Amino acid sequence: MTIKASLDPQNLILSSWSPNATDPCNASFEGIACNEHGQVVNISLQEKGFLIGQLKSLSGLYLHFNKLHGFVPKELSNLTELTDLYLNVNNLSGDIPPEIGDMSNLQVLQLCYNRLTGNIPTQLGSLKKLNVLALQSNQLSGAIPANLGEMEMLTSKKIGNAFDSGDSRLSTDQTKEVCRRSSSPLMSLEYSNGWDPLAKRNDINSFSQEVLESYMFNLDEVESATQYFSETNLLGKSSFSAIYKGILRDGSIVAIKCISKISCKTDETEFLKGLKLLTSLKHENLLRLRGFCCSKDRGECFLIYDFVPNGNLLQCFDVKEGKRKVLDWPARKSIIRGIAKGIEYLHGNKNGKPTLVHRNISAEKILIDQNYNPLLSDSGLHKLLADDIVFSTLKGSAAMGYLAPEYTTTGRFTEKSDVYAFGMIIFQILSGKSRITQLNCHGAEISRFEDFIDVNLDGKFKESEAARLGEVALLCTHESPNQRPDIGTVMQELDDIISNSCLNS
Repeated sequence: MTIKASLDPQNLILSSWSPNATDPCNASFEGIACNEHGQVVNISLQEKGFLIGQLKSLSGLYLHFNKLHGFVPKELSNLTELTDLYLNVNNLSGDIPPEIGDMSNLQVLQLCYNRLTGNIPTQLGSLKKLNVLALQSNQLSGAIPANLGEMEMLTSKKIGNAFDSGDSRLSTDQTKEVCRRSSSPLMSLEYSNGWDPLAKRNDINSFSQEVLESYMFNLDEVESATQYFSETNLLGKSSFSAIYKGILRDGSIVAIKCISKISCKTDETEFLKGLKLLTSLKHENLLRLRGFCCSKDRGECFLIYDFVPNGNLLQCFDVKEGKRKVLDWPARKSIIRGIAKGIEYLHGNKNGKPTLVHRNISAEKILIDQNYNPLLSDSGLHKLLADDIVFSTLKGSAAMGYLAPEYTTTGRFTEKSDVYAFGMIIFQILSGKSRITQLNCHGAEISRFEDFIDVNLDGKFKESEAARLGEVALLCTHESPNQRPDIGTVMQELDDIISNSCLNS
């Protein structure tokens, strides 16, 4: 209550901190977390607009996105148990206290987006457990201390534009690339600058500009949603992007894909056309794009999608130890049909939408919502990416058998190559296996169900439907693209299978 008196003397903010409560660890005190010994170990009070006192047992102090001002108090060094210190996106000024170097347990130090001045203290090099250091967007001066390059645990360095002549910052993927190339994570820093694809342009009409602007998020919204790209919100990484879970200010949960400038098309006009295409894709079986943000300063593009909690189709096949329930037969049929509908939409050109080949359909790219409705992700993404990045993403598809055989000779994608990948996915859904073998295909040819139908179904499927779905999968994966049906023909066959099922049930 002494802390509350100094923070909130008029009881306007921390009304839940009641003097009548006997224990602040009983979950009634807002923002307070305790350990098993009944000691306060964490205070998380984002966006409250006040400074915090000191508690010796604190392990996490999260005060980012406040309106804090004044100096960073050197007394913070007394918090010897602190592992996470988030003071970013405030109005703090003055020097970085060298005493912070005494916080031996510190793992995350976020001081970026403030008004800090002076040198980076060499004492920070003593933080041997530090793995995240964010100091960008301040007015720091002087050289980067050489001993920071000796911090073996440091995996993320965002030092920022204090050391660059332009208004730009090191992108996340560039940082990772520097780490991979150099023994020191702070040598050979490279900065992106000048990239601003969403600036007013003469080569795009006013209607298109207006449509794009309706999808635009600002960087503050993206950073706030992800708690400044906290590792705890990281959903996954690929060779060219990272995906974070985020919560927007309206409370909706989203997935944010971060792509560095160096992975995007260098021609900004082509990049802009790609963004415009992504905003035009709207279908019940496509993952919805909520918006995007292109940061000139960070040199990154962020795509904001609806968050799908059930994960992807590949994860649905993992039913070991009861972690996931077995997909029943009606759900499998519905998922197959939903995927086909999404592909049919992409391949069509109704209402002025151009024909679009997905190029990289896989079980991992198909998300499953709470109603077991399939959603194709990354549709049209190749329109934003550099050619070499697109090519690199195909290695995984080839290894899993999704890549049509003609691609190795022609190097081209067509609607029929999407159909081939879809055929492989039908086999996966029927068999419950991530990798399809010749035995599965041969079983479908002769209707030997034990060879291509998931044993976890315990025989609870219709053999006539299974046989016909196996035939569809075989046709879609025919070696010759000319012998494969188009997706419209596939849809007719699937509708016939399902409608006959309804009549016979």
